[in-house]
Amino acid sequence: MSNQPIIYEKRNQTAWIYLNRPDEMNAIGKALLLALKEAIVQAENDDDVRVVVLSGKGKAFCAGANLKELLEDLEVKYQKEPGLLDLSEELFGKLEKLSKPLIAALNGITLAGGLELAMTADFVIASEKAKIGDAHANFGVLPGAGGAVKLPRKIGVNRAKYLLFTGEFISAAEMKEYGFVQEVVSLEELEITVQAIADKISEKSPLVLRKMKQLVTDGLEQPVEIALKQELLSLKAHTKSYDMAEGLAAFTEKRKPVFEGY
Repeated sequence: MSNQPIIYEKRNQTAWIYLNRPDEMNAIGKALLLALKEAIVQAENDDDVRVVVLSGKGKAFCAGANLKELLEDLEVKYQKEPGLLDLSEELFGKLEKLSKPLIAALNGITLAGGLELAMTADFVIASEKAKIGDAHANFGVLPGAGGAVKLPRKIGVNRAKYLLFTGEFISAAEMKEYGFVQEVVSLEELEITVQAIADKISEKSPLVLRKMKQLVTDGLEQPVEIALKQELLSLKAHTKSYDMAEGLAAFTEKRKPVFEGY
């Protein structure tokens, strides 16, 4: 296995990005953050990539921040370079703004910053071996990338508070009941299942996927009346696109559409 903090692989039109620090439970450190940022930029800029998958190597998806590095940062009074928290903020911002569908494939333990990382995905497919929790409270640490803000929006306020306050880990099956996980499969089936979903998405118009993702994101932060107006305006503008013309032509001609993304 590569000794690089991130492994980047392309399969069909999907970019698989693996956190590759299995001996450290894929803890989030500076080297991993910088490499992950580079991988996300690479996937975003590759027109042949239509779906991005984030997963981990070893027994963990991600067990959260590298607390040793965080402590080292806190002991330095004046930092010449961005610290772990600053790099995390930048990376999570890039993930949130990724224009392509992002799937989190949880292969194992997903805690604290790892859960926050998973929450940047558009949806989550998990191995039955995955244990998921917040865990910040176990170490006297506050969430800093969405644990306290996004988790209640994902699973409901009471459930989120329970996980935040107790620091407990729960199964992927329980998180599926909460609506956070879309599907739970065996570890052996995880990559096959995710790739099949990614391939299905890749057949769709990348232009539609990009605009649809933005409409969902914006709509959650806007009053319904404004979001509906924006959706209609987007559709009107979209009627002039090649992909809509191709989709309707393919329907009429009873063939499979070939979308170009414009």
